[in-house]
Amino acid sequence: MGFFDFLIEEIAIDLGTANTLIIHNDKVVVDSPSIVARDRTSGKITAVGKEAAMMQGKTHENIKTIRPLKDGVIADFDASEKMLTMFIKEIPALKKKLFTPALRMVICIPSGITEVEMRAVKESAERVNGKEVYLIHEPMAAAIGIGVDIMQPKGNMIVDIGGGTTEIAVIALGGIVCDKSVKIAGDVFTNDIVYYMRTQHNLYVGERTAEKIKIQIGAATEDLEVPPDEMSVQGRDLLTGKPKQVNISYREIAKALDKSILRIEDAVMETLSQTPPELAADIYNTGIYLAGGGSMLRGLDKRLSQKTDLPVYIAEDPLRAVVRGTGICLKTLNRYKGILIK
Repeated sequence: MGFFDFLIEEIAIDLGTANTLIIHNDKVVVDSPSIVARDRTSGKITAVGKEAAMMQGKTHENIKTIRPLKDGVIADFDASEKMLTMFIKEIPALKKKLFTPALRMVICIPSGITEVEMRAVKESAERVNGKEVYLIHEPMAAAIGIGVDIMQPKGNMIVDIGGGTTEIAVIALGGIVCDKSVKIAGDVFTNDIVYYMRTQHNLYVGERTAEKIKIQIGAATEDLEVPPDEMSVQGRDLLTGKPKQVNISYREIAKALDKSILRIEDAVMETLSQTPPELAADIYNTGIYLAGGGSMLRGLDKRLSQKTDLPVYIAEDPLRAVVRGTGICLKTLNRYKGILIK
């Protein structure tokens, strides 16, 4: 901290498997899918974010779409770095500057991450001109984003269902008391739908279509109070090879996702069983908080509530809860210094 502070720009990044969000000056300035399109012949990155997402599954052999993050961690170092660079360049306030300013960043990472994976995130950030890089665990950021006072001597349980991982943590006194990170989340749900369509309807659908099905009629239980309408899905018939269309209801999707949701339930139960008794008493009173895109699955809160006999609350803007929390940390660095990893 000193004379050159005005040269440093502060950004908070939620580097997600499915979406990357960036906060600058308390505003979400970037909210894009974490996808990169690369030209195979020249090796150049041709598109990133929404543009690359539209190409997914529709490319010819010279263009390849890559998702640089897998299960919440960096799988393709080069592509993730280029993606971050391009996203940072998209920030409106930084576009006007002649040169790229030094950046102070707070980035979220999954709680089950290894040292090596942590270093990969850090090095990626340093290469895009990050002078001060802080890391924060996702469940922590989600808790702050939901509005939980994590510094209190009181237990809170957070379940953050993202694209690559589901993070379950019990937080008290600004630290994670017990946590579990399972690699079952949005991506697995999407693959479950692809598999179900193939086995039950002989219909081969792509990832983008499956994602659309999940958002439009995805459900965690078969008894919803306000069921969504049936949806018509187009794909390729596996028997004849012709394009065809079938109608499916939310009940079928609930069946398709059942096994994966069961595993998330088991992980929640396991974390509850490891919780110290005093904190378990707190959780009985406060309930469980859900964040992340996966928590928007219809009826998931009801199903978790039946399984645990606890009240379950969904964050108000679950997709942005984590990045909001990261932004709050960035703004009040001195207060949250203790929970950040330098």
